Amino acid sequence: MQGKKQFEEKLFTTVQLSKRISASNYYRKVKQQIKFDFIYPKTKLLYSKRGKESLDPVVFFKLCLIRKHENWSSDVKLMNWVKIRLDLLYFLDYNLDDKLPASATISHTRSHFPPALFNEIFEQIESMIAEKEIQ
Repeated sequence: MQGKKQFEEKLFTTVQLSKRISASNYYRKVKQQIKFDFIYPKTKLLYSKRGKESLDPVVFFKLCLIRKHENWSSDVKLMNWVKIRLDLLYFLDYNLDDKLPASATISHTRSHFPPALFNEIFEQIESMIAEKEIQ
C-alpha cells in the first residue's frame, strides 16, 4: 500500500541539536577540539564595562570562520544560512529558538576590531584547526 506523509506543524517540540549532528561534521569536530576561550582576554580591553551587552567575541569569530569556510560574500547571506543549518547553530551554541545576531551587528563588530588584532586571532584559530588536522 502506498504511504503518504501528512505534515502537521508542532507548536512545541524537543530537539537536542547535538543528537542531530553527525560525528563527522566539520563544525562538530571544530567545536569539540578547539577551545575558543583564548579570545576573551585578547579582546577584553575593546569592551566597555557599562552599556548594552555586545555580541560575544567567540560567537563573532566563529561566524567569521563559518563565513570564510562556507565562502559567503556578505553577512546577510551568512546569517540566512546560519538560520537553516542545525550544525551551525550547534557550533555557535545557539538553540533553534534563540535570537541570532543581526547581520548589521556582525558588520559593526568587525568594523570596531583593530585589523592587526582581528588577523592575529583569526590566524590563531586557523592554525589550531590545521594543527588538529580537522577536515
